[in-house]
Amino acid sequence: QVQLVESGGGLVQTGGSLRLSCAASGRTFSTTIIGWFRQAPGKAREFVAAISWTGGPTYYADSVKGRFTISRDNAKNTVTLQMNSLKPEDTAVYSCAAGQYSNVPSTTAYRYWGQGTQVTVAS
Repeated sequence: QVQLVESGGGLVQTGGSLRLSCAASGRTFSTTIIGWFRQAPGKAREFVAAISWTGGPTYYADSVKGRFTISRDNAKNTVTLQMNSLKPEDTAVYSCAAGQYSNVPSTTAYRYWGQGTQVTVAS
């Protein structure tokens, strides 16, 4: 099993920044990629960004490219999502997920999920 705990959500004004963290524990070696997803009220969960535990490229949704940056700290088993230039449409519950390196933007690649953290961007 892999446990994922998100932190860092909150309320911010348009144009502001937030930094989300995902702390992983347990059998993290059984997974090869960590992703961030978000879900706004009444909408489907959507892919935001992903990164491999072992190096290689990062992945971003078009809607966040240039504004969000995903990074990892293998020593701490932590993945961070730095979110800049936030917009009201970024408002959602953000969840991190761990899985296998295939079809990265799809939820089907991820077996383990955190509980999520709320991000609210006020206009």
